[in-house]
Amino acid sequence: MSEQVASVDVYTPTVAVVGRPNVGKSTLVNRILGRREAVVEDVPGVTRDRVAYDAAWAGRSFTLLDTGGWDPEAKGMAARITAQAEVGVAAADVVMFVVDSTVGATDTDEAVAKLLRRSGKPVILVANKVDGPSGEADAAALWNLALGEPYAVSALHGRGSGDLLDAVVAALPEAPPESFDVDGGGPRRVALVGKPNVGKSSLLNKLAGEDRVVVDSVAGTTVDPIDEMVELGGREWRFIDTAGIRRRVHEASGAEYFASLRTAAALERAEVAVVLIDASEPLAEQDLRIISMVVDAGRALVLAFNKWDLLDDERRDVLEREIDRQLGRVTWAPRVNVSARTGWHVDRLVKALDTALEGWEQRIPTGKLNSFLGQLVAAHPHPVRGGKQPRIMFATQADTRPPRFVLFTTGFLEPSYRRFVERRLREDFGFEGTPMELSMKIREKRSRS
Repeated sequence: MSEQVASVDVYTPTVAVVGRPNVGKSTLVNRILGRREAVVEDVPGVTRDRVAYDAAWAGRSFTLLDTGGWDPEAKGMAARITAQAEVGVAAADVVMFVVDSTVGATDTDEAVAKLLRRSGKPVILVANKVDGPSGEADAAALWNLALGEPYAVSALHGRGSGDLLDAVVAALPEAPPESFDVDGGGPRRVALVGKPNVGKSSLLNKLAGEDRVVVDSVAGTTVDPIDEMVELGGREWRFIDTAGIRRRVHEASGAEYFASLRTAAALERAEVAVVLIDASEPLAEQDLRIISMVVDAGRALVLAFNKWDLLDDERRDVLEREIDRQLGRVTWAPRVNVSARTGWHVDRLVKALDTALEGWEQRIPTGKLNSFLGQLVAAHPHPVRGGKQPRIMFATQADTRPPRFVLFTTGFLEPSYRRFVERRLREDFGFEGTPMELSMKIREKRSRS
């Protein structure tokens, strides 16, 4: 499994699909994906947010970003949809600009083309709804948008889509020579995550020993993740500073929405996440959601409580009670109390990161694991339910990074018993700083012939 992980391309470029309402953007997205994924309706403005999909062509993977209709003169909800599209363009590596060739270039199309030329991004001009040779002349007329060759396609029927995708792939940036192979001696990758204005950029600057990231009291100053090579404990680490997550994705707008997507992408690239929490404020729902994102992504976890220098004894007592009450599911995560502003105890992050990564990569030999489980089940058997008592016959650790265990059982193990097994595994073997997955394979009773 580790060999497979090592070969993954960590950099996935983004292709944004933009255009005014009802030109067939979502139909084109579905055509590229080869499945009906994006909502298509003959009503302008059905796609309100940017929606990301994994796509590939000619051996290159990329993220396809379907955006709402773009109208520079829009107001109200339409203006917010336009803002979503603008953010999508800002974060994209390549832009596909879709125009309805049967209508021709409208004033809105020309305004969008002007913005795209100014963006400096590679733009692929898509002349959509060219269903046959008779439409080629309409497509050729779009040369006047000064965005290069118009690619005549029919998103509905697939005509010309191959040539279009060849052009998209040719415009993608080269993937950096980065590897997931830890044994190769590359720097460990750390995602620095947390809600807005919690001090992530300040902490990164303190770790780097210089001001590399813009710091502002306005929440959400950092929009894109910024990779920084930082020397800590005599070693180099790759830190990914991410924009803060504020609200649930569907409630967020503009830069916040995309920040949450980029944070998820940063977790995919990372091995361990440092979740920065403002210790001077009560634990918030956003903090818990970000921690859940890390656990669900299967990444090693370190909790860093920032602004510790601002706490008095009363707040520290209250915080401990909040941690006991709200962070019970991640008691295994190392905790570090720091001050990003003064640099107090930031050096302790190294030990916490090492501990979490060690747990993340830990493996128990099969013999030792089954000896442990045999004693555990003998001392604490599963409760009898409905006259039956399921038991664990055998177990194996199927994977690491994070540790994954498969329990071969005679019946269904209740969630509470699986949590008990996990807790005892941690007590006996450590696994500090890492989520753990326990799955079951239930033995099927053989039918008598």
